Amino acid sequence: MRLLFLGDIVGKAGRAAVVDRVPRLIEQNRLDFVVINGENAAGGFGITEDIFRSVIDAGADVVTTGNHAFDQREALVFAERQERFLRPLNYPAGTPGRGAGLFTARNGARILVVNIMGRVFMDALDDPFAAIDREISACPLREQADAIVVDLHAEASSEKQAMGHYLDGRVSLVVGTHTHVPTSDYRILPGGTAYQTDVGMCGDYNSVIGMDKDEPLHRFLHKIPSERFTPANGPATLAGIAVEIDEATGLATAVAPLRLGGSLTEVLPAFWS
Repeated sequence: MRLLFLGDIVGKAGRAAVVDRVPRLIEQNRLDFVVINGENAAGGFGITEDIFRSVIDAGADVVTTGNHAFDQREALVFAERQERFLRPLNYPAGTPGRGAGLFTARNGARILVVNIMGRVFMDALDDPFAAIDREISACPLREQADAIVVDLHAEASSEKQAMGHYLDGRVSLVVGTHTHVPTSDYRILPGGTAYQTDVGMCGDYNSVIGMDKDEPLHRFLHKIPSERFTPANGPATLAGIAVEIDEATGLATAVAPLRLGGSLTEVLPAFWS
């Protein structure tokens, strides 16, 4: 089974790259399931329902989010009716939407996707380790789910690595989002779980984590804002991670980065050829 996870969509440039490239990636590489983090898709802050639908129409099976999930207030409404929209599982009880869902892949496999948020240097939420334990205990790998994908939206690499080891052998993929910079530590952990500390973003890398450079530089130099942050709108790179999953065990057999277009060196998974 072939799975692709793409990092945080940032602004118009990231959206355009997803809409343009993802349908061909699915067709040319026979992808069974695609997850995309969309939390920065609307002007860099949150996601609208129209943008969500455009990402689904491009081929995403699930759209995950993070700390900007509800920056666009309409998300508080459409989160309830759009089952393929996920917000972090460990938001307080009563928060609109859902943090996990069981979905059917193109090959008929049952894929549990869990969206969770870290707590180190982030807003204080419920314990992500306890929350995800409950979720995968209720829908365990090889019983109710043929594969399990975890999007850990977190700042600290230590917290992400700890989660990877905690879930090793119990899920198919643990991938970090939020920092927008792809890390080079993609690998299969000893128990068979694919892992990457941060998958990066789908956006213009000639920027400061996806934002036009001028305002971040002004704030670093002068310590005061001069205007709002706005997404950079140059050619975008799709940054993601591709995983081959053993359909018998639900564990990873191969993992590789994907970087396509824009200003980063292009990399395509060798096992796609």
